[in-house]
Amino acid sequence: MDRFVKLVKVVRERGGNGPGGGRLWCLPLADRVLLVAVYYRTNLTMRQLAPLFGISAATVCRVIQRLRPLLALEPAPRPVADVDRLWIVDGTWIPVRDRTVGASSRNCRFSANVQVIIDADSRLVVASARPAPGNKADDHVWRESDLPARAAGTTVIADGAYLGTGLIVPHRRRAGRPLLRGQEEDNAEHRRVRARVEHTFARMKNWKILRDCRQRGGGLHHAVQAFATMHNLALAR
Repeated sequence: MDRFVKLVKVVRERGGNGPGGGRLWCLPLADRVLLVAVYYRTNLTMRQLAPLFGISAATVCRVIQRLRPLLALEPAPRPVADVDRLWIVDGTWIPVRDRTVGASSRNCRFSANVQVIIDADSRLVVASARPAPGNKADDHVWRESDLPARAAGTTVIADGAYLGTGLIVPHRRRAGRPLLRGQEEDNAEHRRVRARVEHTFARMKNWKILRDCRQRGGGLHHAVQAFATMHNLALAR
């Protein structure tokens, strides 16, 4: 409940309870935030959610459209110059229905590639890029996104898919040239630290909408941003 109270407070401070220019909402703000959270967690259709909250499917749609941008992740402050920070970036495939957002990818599903940066120490989500078609490689998505500008001046590690991007990636084994012992040890430590972003993806995908997103346009981006906000609220002390 304390996490939910924090979430409602965030939405209220961003104007979620303000006038919408028309009739008053039939649900209080807390119920509307709960509706959006239930929608993201269960991936129920709007027709299924409507009787649970005693409203019409059209009202459910309006509530989601109104509140989803207000749940977005706030821009992370730039690290202080004399403080060393370590960030981790990785991408994941999310199945989508909107063919203007996704594309057929190697996982044999129509999906989108979503890139996320986390802080290695706090494990908080720092930033996420707008979804790219799932047939694009991670390094291409990284270069075309706004993430390099956000990570400027910060040490960022990634897996081997980001080779040539200037990020810290594992040592690459070449044919007939085994890695040295020191390089193997470096790769083992790299894997140990980079696993934290995989754990973040696993927690985010507990929200079932990321297993089959039916949202169109910016819906997937707003959903990922909302999960990042709730993930950070859950980890905040």
